[in-house]
Amino acid sequence: MLFQHVIGQFATKAALRQMAGGERMPHALLLLGPTGSGSLPLALALAQYVLCEQRTPEDACGQCAACLKTGKLIHPDVHFSFPTIGANATSEGFYSQWRSALEQNPWLDVNDWLQNIGAENKQGNITKEECVNIIRKFSLKTFEAKYKILIQWLPEYLGKEGNRLLKLIEEPPENSLFILVAEDTELILNTILSRCQLVKVPALEDADVVAGLVEKTGAKAEEAAAMAYLANGNFNEALRLSAHKDNDHSALFLDWMRRCYKGDGPEMLDWVERFAKLGREGQKFFVQYALHFLREFIALKVNGDRAVRLQSNELETARRLSSVLSFGQVEQIVGLLTENAYFIERNANPKILFLDACIQANRVMKISNK
Repeated sequence: MLFQHVIGQFATKAALRQMAGGERMPHALLLLGPTGSGSLPLALALAQYVLCEQRTPEDACGQCAACLKTGKLIHPDVHFSFPTIGANATSEGFYSQWRSALEQNPWLDVNDWLQNIGAENKQGNITKEECVNIIRKFSLKTFEAKYKILIQWLPEYLGKEGNRLLKLIEEPPENSLFILVAEDTELILNTILSRCQLVKVPALEDADVVAGLVEKTGAKAEEAAAMAYLANGNFNEALRLSAHKDNDHSALFLDWMRRCYKGDGPEMLDWVERFAKLGREGQKFFVQYALHFLREFIALKVNGDRAVRLQSNELETARRLSSVLSFGQVEQIVGLLTENAYFIERNANPKILFLDACIQANRVMKISNK
């Protein structure tokens, strides 16, 4: 991947290019950023830039043999480590799925990845065998390039097995480069953190998300702006929303609130029938939108219109609701929706699930207002 193909993150890209162009390239970097910020694409772009045979101050050439191999994720001196499933699994056994997943969306999150490899309800991890395999690889000479590179995605999944890599990271073979891509330093061993140079990757700006959606999905700028509002700096989330842009979750949620407040059984049942036809992904996005709206609704009640991430029509509806819903009611509805999101993930019957949710939401609204 070229730096020019990484959405936004201009300051971070400049810092990484400066590191790679200097005489003292750190042997271990930790790119720390929230989900969907582009930390993994940045790692891929840095690896290609380091190995490029004809790079410029701005980017890799994209044409040399090293670039062509790195771009296809098949360079023999670029190794990958990531969460897998299975007690003794190693990343190499999942390389074909990994290449396919990154070709489709290098901004993916861990849930996307684990479902891609059939994890279902299994927990992902980075195993002892994986660590031993990494140590073995870095005991060998490079095949073609000056550097041997490891991109380890989500070292949080190492757990205590990370201790096996401490000596390798602290005293690496000559011309080795470790790029760790993380989201939560609280889950990483301090002994690993202390051996890496930290590079913080911020959440994407809305403008960058909009530009990325226009470029990569062909969305219209107005549509992309609405999706960027919801994504809140997470480009992976923006791509998901784009895939479901034909579903008007805003109208559906507000209609749900109206029918729950009214409490008419046939009307609630009619809404549930429409909801069930969305499919599991559409239902998940409905809940996500609902939680987003309620979060911004609380911000509106506390701070007024300042920095509320709602479109003009949504903001007007939120203002009207502010005289109807109390903080206590919103808290209970948020809890109800969060619980339902859990059951949607586990393939609960959507009609039964949300008919019950309608009844419970009606009770919350009515009892609290007596």
